[in-house]
Amino acid sequence: MSPRALLAEILLRILHPALLLASLWVLLRGHNAPGGGFVGGLLAVAASAAIALTLTAAEARRRLPLPPHRLTAVGVLVAICSGLPGVFAGQPFLTHLWFTVPLAVTELPLSTVMLFDLGVYLAVWGAVGGYCLSLLAAVEAQR
Repeated sequence: MSPRALLAEILLRILHPALLLASLWVLLRGHNAPGGGFVGGLLAVAASAAIALTLTAAEARRRLPLPPHRLTAVGVLVAICSGLPGVFAGQPFLTHLWFTVPLAVTELPLSTVMLFDLGVYLAVWGAVGGYCLSLLAAVEAQR
C-alpha cells in the first residue's frame, strides 16, 4: 500500500473538472479550428488517467460516463449516424449538412460534423481511456 498523496488529491479536485471542461472546449471548437473529437478525447483520457494515477484505476473507471467498451461503442455509433442525414437528403453517406438555428438576436450555425466529432470524442475516450486504465490497474495489482 502506497502512502496517499494528499496534495495531489486536493489538486485533482480542481484539475479533473478543468481537464474535462478543456476537452469539451477543444471538442466544440474543433470543426472551425484545430482540435475536435480526437484531441478532445485525449484530454478526457488525461483527466481519467490523472484520477487513476492519484487515486485508483477503479475510481477512474467509476467516474467515466459509461464503461469503456460501451463508451467506445456509443462513440462509433454516433459517428456512423452522423452520416445518415446526408443520405436522407439524397447525398452520399457522410456528406455533412450545415444549417443555422435562429436565436433572439443572432443565429447559431450548426452542422452534422459536430455529431461526427462527438462520436470520435467518445470513441477515443472509451478506447484509449479503457486501455490506459487497464494498464494502470495491472500496475496497481503488481504492487
